[in-house]
Amino acid sequence: MSRFALHRLWAIVLKEFIQMRRDRVTFGMMVGIPLMQLTLFGFAINSDPRHLPTALRLADQGPYARALVAALERSEYFTVVREAESEAEAAALLQRGDVQFVVNIPEDFTRRLLRGERPTVLLEADASDPAATGPALAAARTLTGSIFDRDLTGPLARLRGQPGPVDFQVHAHYNPENITQYNVVPGLMGVVLTMTMVVITALAITRERERGTMENLLATPVRPVEVMVGKIIPYIVVGYIQVTLILIAAHFLFRVPLVGSLALVYGVSFLFIAANLAVGITFSTLARNQLQAVQMAFFFFLPSILLSGFMFPFRGMPEWAQWIGSGLPLTHYLRIVRGVLLKGSEFADIAPELGPLLIFLAVALLVGVKRYRQTLD
Repeated sequence: MSRFALHRLWAIVLKEFIQMRRDRVTFGMMVGIPLMQLTLFGFAINSDPRHLPTALRLADQGPYARALVAALERSEYFTVVREAESEAEAAALLQRGDVQFVVNIPEDFTRRLLRGERPTVLLEADASDPAATGPALAAARTLTGSIFDRDLTGPLARLRGQPGPVDFQVHAHYNPENITQYNVVPGLMGVVLTMTMVVITALAITRERERGTMENLLATPVRPVEVMVGKIIPYIVVGYIQVTLILIAAHFLFRVPLVGSLALVYGVSFLFIAANLAVGITFSTLARNQLQAVQMAFFFFLPSILLSGFMFPFRGMPEWAQWIGSGLPLTHYLRIVRGVLLKGSEFADIAPELGPLLIFLAVALLVGVKRYRQTLD
């Protein structure tokens, strides 16, 4: 055996660079995934969400009530987007997820404040995601001791000081104890389905091509739609098995309260599973080998898990990131599952989230069928 030679080493290095240049998809993933991670973690991820949508029930029009609302908005955690006319309307806004908080100021607020009776202000929060509401609630409690320092002057100065002139009562709906598992475990259902369904089906046609069995499919009088549906159906069954296992673990192991209809969860899960399987089939027609198929699946999975609201509060992200997240099926599925299981949402409450799921499924199937036809050619 001859000694180590630099010219032979250089020949191997040069060969690897040539192979890398030929496999442009893999090289693009090597560059694209770090850039995506840098962009998402650097600009889109925010664990301290602000400007959270807030509804207002203002029964007192006095200056102190308005000063309280203004102080909450100046904290940058609360942004009043509408006024609720009734308690039922406010509850519906929280139920649908249209607002994160409801501030209730009673009609005798000013009178009781000036008498030094510490009037109660009720702050209702959608606490199904503790990470989204925690900083805002902490800021609201801090404000109570200094909100009216400028207004309480002269004879009213005696009302300043601790514990504060206003009694803030917080009602955390849907997850009053701020248990993280209540938010994470239902979300895991969507994450697991996305990861497994896309990756497994991304290998389907690619594996046929690598094993040489694609020719057998080409020789059969099977239409592209029939091939795609035939490959998808077995994985739908697998997806439902995963949903069932997670629901059982959520209830018996993690004690997550399953408030809503499980039949509704299973029904919506069909759309979500089918959408992810359609994405996987599309990737399998684009990839030249199984490695590329897995890389494409990971390229889809990464923004899904980061921009859907699973790991970080959705409303804490910048607007451009929310637009991207709204185009991902996992975002809408998480809202549906958490709404049904934690809030007891019904079909009418989750209907706005079904439209994007149906559109994504239709587009993914259309692209997949078109790409499969090109694969046959």
